[in-house]
Amino acid sequence: MSDELNLSNLHPAQARKTRKRIGRGLGSGKGRFSGRGSKGQKARAGSHKLPAGFEGGQMPIDMRLPKLRGNTSADAMPIGPFRTYSQPVNLRDLEARFEAGAEVTPDALVEKGLIKNTRTDVKILGSGELTKKLAVTAHGFSKSAREKIEGAGGSIAWLRGEPVERKPKVRPKRVVADDVADELDDTAPKAEAEEAGEETETTEENG
Repeated sequence: MSDELNLSNLHPAQARKTRKRIGRGLGSGKGRFSGRGSKGQKARAGSHKLPAGFEGGQMPIDMRLPKLRGNTSADAMPIGPFRTYSQPVNLRDLEARFEAGAEVTPDALVEKGLIKNTRTDVKILGSGELTKKLAVTAHGFSKSAREKIEGAGGSIAWLRGEPVERKPKVRPKRVVADDVADELDDTAPKAEAEEAGEETETTEENG
């Protein structure tokens, strides 16, 4: 009956560790400074809850370094704080999952397991071959995907409208001071010659 559980042989399944008691006098071994050392930032309350990257109050390295073009620039699309993302679907997947004459929409792509949900825009890419006539509706199309879909007799429809090609900005030519001076130098002899010609004409008339 020694294996019977009773108060005499009851014990926890895992050995307990006594909690460290600090600040209970010098005789306790953890008194006076309570294991924090003498003064300084780490001896203060709340010093062990500092944010990641904190460098003691000096300027952090991510703020000291110069900022280059990339994901910190607001106009670095599609990278940066205003990044956009679209779910890619290739033509080879449409060839394998859809029958000829089917309508391919974001909801149909979810049913076929090609995308997870319709919360993100869908872009059709041109990897693979397409031999079936499909009516594809999506947010975006690559140039090769558009050509292959229309080449197979299918059609495409833009959910957000067909994108308009942006024309490059033409900046006015800057006028340099040296160029202006050269132009003035070129016009000066002509003006002098004209004045001299007028003087000779008047003298001949008077003579």
